[in-house]
Amino acid sequence: MKYSLLDLAPVAEGQTPQDALANTLDLARHAESWGYHRYWLAEHHNMPGIASAATAIVIGHVAAGTRTIRVGAGGIMLPNHAPLVIAEQFGTLATLYPGRIDLGLGRAPGTDMATARALRRHMEASDKFPEDVMELISYLDAPHADARVRAVPGEGTQVPVWILGSSLYGAQLAAYLGLPYAFASHFAPAMLADAIATYRATFRPSQWLEKSYFMLAAGVCAAQTDAEADYLRSSQILAFARLRSGQAGKLPLPQHDLSEIPAAMRAEVDRSLSCAAVGSPATLRGQLAALIETHQPDEILLTGMIHDHAARLRSFQIAAEVMQGL
Repeated sequence: MKYSLLDLAPVAEGQTPQDALANTLDLARHAESWGYHRYWLAEHHNMPGIASAATAIVIGHVAAGTRTIRVGAGGIMLPNHAPLVIAEQFGTLATLYPGRIDLGLGRAPGTDMATARALRRHMEASDKFPEDVMELISYLDAPHADARVRAVPGEGTQVPVWILGSSLYGAQLAAYLGLPYAFASHFAPAMLADAIATYRATFRPSQWLEKSYFMLAAGVCAAQTDAEADYLRSSQILAFARLRSGQAGKLPLPQHDLSEIPAAMRAEVDRSLSCAAVGSPATLRGQLAALIETHQPDEILLTGMIHDHAARLRSFQIAAEVMQGL
């Protein structure tokens, strides 16, 4: 099974976005050597702890510094952009790095509503996401001689387009359009089983895909012992709890004592982050094998934020070794 990596370019406490982007490139180079198939980055805005807001630029940074690994967006929040602009950006990336660029599309804003308004300048009441997806794909498709608007670079690159989602909406749309589908189970696993079933049952073959292709996103935090992995993961638990409490900040240092998180909030965070494998190599092997056996994905997308860069590298290395062993 192919295994891939989703990186949010985390900005750790005591570090800057420049440090985060340097760490992203270093992780991508290691991921390439460890056999990861894709390296995806995600669009988030107004978040001090995430450095991938200008997602296409960071993708170019990673693609330029690697040789073979696929690089892409997991994803671009399409309602924030004109489809033509994204077609030009990713058409340019595909022209510079042919055969290596992916474009995952999401429907959420990837931020708070005030920032969404600042991004879009105006907010539309109607949901044009399906139409925008098709418009974007048309710009990347084979050139049309009579087209009044063309993406240059872009047309003819046929960048693979994915639909991303955390509900049945994305599953239904991906199936209807015949596109590959990635589910955000690493932070919103509640509808995972229903989304997989819906996508596979209603998938329609298309010019892009003959049969359904589903990618499962899962958190991962690996170390030599279960106790060390739990300690390292406390940074992500704290960051997620603070974000849900309206206190977004940089990725905090790990802590043994998480009593600052109220019990109800901790329960919510644990549910949200439950699609994960955390622990020693042996523990990770059992947890990843169980996830794969339960959900039968075509590919798995691993993600995880650890404050110490060296520990994060080791975590993804262990995960790669486990996946190769499976």
